[in-house]
Parts: sequence; C-alpha cells; structure tokens
Amino acid sequence: MNNFEFKDLIVWQKAIEYANEILNICDQVKGHYRLIEQMEACSTSIPQNIAEGKGRHSLKEFIHFLHIARGSLYESVTLLVIFEKRKFISSEQLKNFETDAFEILKMINALITSKRNKLEI
Repeated sequence: MNNFEFKDLIVWQKAIEYANEILNICDQVKGHYRLIEQMEACSTSIPQNIAEGKGRHSLKEFIHFLHIARGSLYESVTLLVIFEKRKFISSEQLKNFETDAFEILKMINALITSKRNKLEI
C-alpha cells in the first residue's frame, strides 16, 4: 500500500522520468546558468504540481495544479527548442523529448477532462 497516491499515477511516473532525463542534459551543459536553472525548475515542476494537486482536498484544486503542470510542460518544450538551437542537444534528442512531452500532455489533458466530468456529476 502506497501512502502517496500520486506515485500510482502513470502521468506522474512519466513526468518524473522526463524531468530526470532533462536534468541529465542540464548536468552536461556548461555555463548558461539562467537557462539551466529555468529548465531545471520547469521540468521538475511538472511532477511536483501533479503531486501537489493530488494532495489537495478538492477536485477543483487538483485540476488547477494539473493546469500548472501542463504550463510547465509547455515551458520545458520551449526551452528544449532553445537548447537545440544553441546546440546543447541534437535534433534527434529534441524530437525524443517532444514525443515524451506529447505523451505526458495527452495524459494530463485526459486527467483534467476526467476530473472535470466528475465535478459536473
């Protein structure tokens, strides 16, 4: 039995892996501290907000935090595009990250829709 229910969410698990892979890239980039800090913050914010929302007492609050997680996901993809343009990552790496991000996005959107539907019942 898991005391932290958010850990059972596949979207949270995938967001953790996504953040970890991005952190691996950040560890390799030298200099550009502001970009790296921003990338570390937004990529780790995705699973953090999913977890924080799951820990709230209302569906409305959970949905709010899922929206924040989605915004952080968009921010991370934008920074990955900049990383690719600056040659911190390859085009292939960008494509792989975007594929992973899109999968997470679909899961977040589905969770938002599911929770919204429960509010309307």
